[in-house]
Amino acid sequence: MVTNNNDRVLSVLQLSGGNDALNTIIPYGDPLYKDNRPDVGISDDQVLPINDYLGFHPSMKPMKDLYDQGKVAVILGVGYANPNRSHFRSMDIWHTCESEKNGTEGWLGRVIRDLDPNAENVLTGVNLGRGLPRALALTGVPVASVGNLETYGVLTGISRKEQRDRALDVYARMYSPAVGLGTVADYVSQTGMDALKGADILKTAPQKYSSTVEYSDDTVSQYMRDMAQVHLAQLGTRVLYTTAPYNAFDTHATQLSGHAKLWRDTARGIGDFYDDLKEHNASQDVALLVFSEFGRRVHDNGSGTDHGSGSIAFVIGDGIKGGVYGEYPSLEPEKLLEGDLHYTNDFRSTYSTLLDRWLGLDPVPIVNGAFEQLDFI
Repeated sequence: MVTNNNDRVLSVLQLSGGNDALNTIIPYGDPLYKDNRPDVGISDDQVLPINDYLGFHPSMKPMKDLYDQGKVAVILGVGYANPNRSHFRSMDIWHTCESEKNGTEGWLGRVIRDLDPNAENVLTGVNLGRGLPRALALTGVPVASVGNLETYGVLTGISRKEQRDRALDVYARMYSPAVGLGTVADYVSQTGMDALKGADILKTAPQKYSSTVEYSDDTVSQYMRDMAQVHLAQLGTRVLYTTAPYNAFDTHATQLSGHAKLWRDTARGIGDFYDDLKEHNASQDVALLVFSEFGRRVHDNGSGTDHGSGSIAFVIGDGIKGGVYGEYPSLEPEKLLEGDLHYTNDFRSTYSTLLDRWLGLDPVPIVNGAFEQLDFI
């Protein structure tokens, strides 16, 4: 049983680089899969079967276990019309929901604004990782971006508010000659004090945290642990975001070993994250979205796979109706898009489902249109 919309949290894990959908949820029952993957194909006896046609990559056992418990929705053929093979452009489309023009507003920035229209909580949105993903960026919407939760802070060594105010004023005056003191002062005052306030609150999260779950030391697992810590600290955070190491899933070469390790780390981190929340009776109000900016080419290149389309997404949680959703794109040569999988499921359908049925928000202005929703919630 899930809680009401006001308690629900959306967590997002971005698989940066373009995850190979064909070797993630594998159509091992289709002979065309083997024809197209002579060098990086996964053999039938290794696949973790869903049914006689589809199965998980062998490194994804923790996720397959959650799937068997009914906690994982597998979204097939995810993409958008006129796919773009550029990492940057494709990710911008996913982040802004603007496929025909360059967007400036992140879709999750709009979500945070709708959840907290008066910006009363500077931690409504938290990113675990360096920088700020465009999905979270929106003018006037504060988001804390944390590289290391245990050491996070901005001027946190300065304890007195008056001293912090003076330090921020120094920064404002350093940059004011270029654009004017008023503009910079206003910006630094707003974002600087928000960052200080967020730092003060977030640094308490590890101190409150205790768990029997032992996360691995890989980057994804550590960020998933940090995500669990923030949620369990009960700071009012409604949107949590993290990203696999930059372009890690860009498997042009040595894919068999590289992709296996990536999913071993990622699936283990996801499994630990779920177990951690479950141990603390906090799993019922969290949904985790896992996505990548595009898939890979259908035919391998001899050592790996190049940029393609037609990807896979996952939504995981106690409130999710597990199963397979959508149609697997055809591997028949005449039905490919210049050697790529056609998308069969617009990514904004997945977004819209989460927004409407999980967070209780109107998805149309957030995703820039009305899209068919799926039944995983």
